Amino acid sequence: MNLLELSGVHVVHRVRGARLFGHDDVRALTDASLILSAGETVGVVGESGCGKSTLAKVIVGLQRPTSGTAHYQGESLWSMTAAQRAALVGRNVGMIFQDPATALNRRLAVARIIRDPLDVHHEGTPAQRTERVRELMSLVGLPDSVADAVPGQLSGGQRQRVAIARALALRPALLVADEPTSALDVSVRAQILNLLTDLRERLGLAMVFVSHDIQTVTKMSDRIVTMYLGRIVEEAPAAAVPGQTRHPYMRALFSATPSLVHPVEPIVLSGPVPSATAPPSGCHFRTRCWKATDDCAAELPPLVTAGAGHTFRCIHPES
Repeated sequence: MNLLELSGVHVVHRVRGARLFGHDDVRALTDASLILSAGETVGVVGESGCGKSTLAKVIVGLQRPTSGTAHYQGESLWSMTAAQRAALVGRNVGMIFQDPATALNRRLAVARIIRDPLDVHHEGTPAQRTERVRELMSLVGLPDSVADAVPGQLSGGQRQRVAIARALALRPALLVADEPTSALDVSVRAQILNLLTDLRERLGLAMVFVSHDIQTVTKMSDRIVTMYLGRIVEEAPAAAVPGQTRHPYMRALFSATPSLVHPVEPIVLSGPVPSATAPPSGCHFRTRCWKATDDCAAELPPLVTAGAGHTFRCIHPES
């Protein structure tokens, strides 16, 4: 049985439009399908606004799909009651948010923040919860001296370690990390990424790692999902990146991040990202793609299989 399975998920937000009494539909997620096995790490990459965070919220039960299904360990998240969903996801899925400064309650001490999931789910006795907090602080490399400190007294890296400890409190099988290092200084990012890698291997965690940095995603993941304007345009094994990637957008993303290992000529995309309220016909990427033809506007490119675990949508793929 798969740990997680999304099938044909759409998320549409209705917002006030330009007309006096009108509304526009923002297509935040379009026909997203994803399967995650136990112990596997899937990276999700794309520009800001492409739907990465919406996908993460669907996975952890914070965003109800407009249509489509989301199953965790074979159980449909949106066919159960809110209390059942909170119990299932709360115990089995941990989430690390982008900015630890806003994700943590600034008035609570570190030990109280980490202990909170244990109290909410009535995990063990009070003494066992206290011991679990000490264990978690040691696990993520936090000294005992910060137990009574509040988040404002910690560095950015320490705050993110607190957030990671809180996410692991109930021993989840799946960890969802939504841009976990983007708010941190460059010198701290490597420490947090190394910590996540170590925890994943030590605890046997499955992970969904969301980032706009494809170099980081490639190093962290077993499989990479590339999104553009709410739609998954390519899914490939990390070992196939960048040499065997087929979608032009994925090639452009990789070229935008310098690498000594895979030097490549930067690909400059012309024009702005189209509006999610009125996406282009056919291939959404065609308005910025250097390979686009009239055929790209006619209809959505079919899903093409390029190998085991490798699919893409493009009628003029990279060779």
